[in-house]
Amino acid sequence: INLERSLMLGDELGGHLVTGHVDGVINAVDIFSDGDSLRARFDLPKWLAPFVASKCSIAIDGVSLTVNEVKDHYFEINIIPHTRACTTLDKLSAGTRVNVEIDMFARYVERSLSLRK
Repeated sequence: INLERSLMLGDELGGHLVTGHVDGVINAVDIFSDGDSLRARFDLPKWLAPFVASKCSIAIDGVSLTVNEVKDHYFEINIIPHTRACTTLDKLSAGTRVNVEIDMFARYVERSLSLRK
């Protein structure tokens, strides 16, 4: 479990807003070293695809991360040394099922665009 203290009004925001509302569960497909970091590849199911773009935010098991690459059926993130040391993501392996939380701004944009159709 990855826990942080709640953000208080006036606190510095060091990542993106994570609410803890899990949108679904996805699979880690591959994990490999990338210098001091880990590169993790995850399945990209159809329901999640509209919310994932390169350089957007996503939460995996409650950890705010940046999407590095997106393809038709997967996306990848980097897990930097600080994140490896301070979270459980260093133990991630292929086949692991993880909780995913969509970035709330991506959710709002997708909702707004869907109402225009």
